[in-house]
Amino acid sequence: MTIRPIQADDTERLKLSHDRLSPESRYRRFMSAKPHLTAADAQYLVDIDGCHHYALVATVAEPEGEAIVAVARFVRQPDDPRAAEFAIVVGDHWQGQGLGGELLGRLADAAVTRGVERFRAMMLSDNVSIRRLVERLAVQVTHRSGSGNVSEVEFELPTRRDGAGPAPAIIGAWGGS
Repeated sequence: MTIRPIQADDTERLKLSHDRLSPESRYRRFMSAKPHLTAADAQYLVDIDGCHHYALVATVAEPEGEAIVAVARFVRQPDDPRAAEFAIVVGDHWQGQGLGGELLGRLADAAVTRGVERFRAMMLSDNVSIRRLVERLAVQVTHRSGSGNVSEVEFELPTRRDGAGPAPAIIGAWGGS
C-alpha cells in the first residue's frame, strides 16, 4: 500500500474507487445517496492546489493497475483561513484496520504545515468510526453541535510540539510517503 497526494491523473481511479464503495459507505461520506461520481465531481476532487485544497489517497497494486482504496482531504474555509473542512472515506474491505487514523494523522500534519490550526466536519451523528478518529486526533474540541441525524464538530489540530496525534502503533503501519 502507498499513501500519496492525489494527482490530476487519478480521475478514473477515483471514480472506480467510489463505485466499489457500499451504498452505506457512500452515504456516510456524502450524507446523501451518490451512486456515482460525475465527471465534474471527479475533476473537482482531483483538481487540488496543494495549499487550500489538499488530498491524500491510499492505493494498492492490482492486475489492472493502481487502485485507490481510501481518500482523505481538507478544504480551507474561505471565511477563516486557519480552519479547513476535512473528509475521509475508506473502502469497505479496508475499514477497521487503522488506515483511517493513519490518513487523518497525515492529513492533519499536512494541514498544520500549511497554516491550518483547526479542522471542521459535518458527519452523520451515528458515524461512530469518524467520531472516534476525531477524539483521538483532536487537541481540543472548540465547537460541537447537532441537528437531527447530522453533527458538526470543530477541533484544534495537534502540532509536532503537542505530542498528540494518532497512536504510535498506527504510525508506520502503512507504506508510502
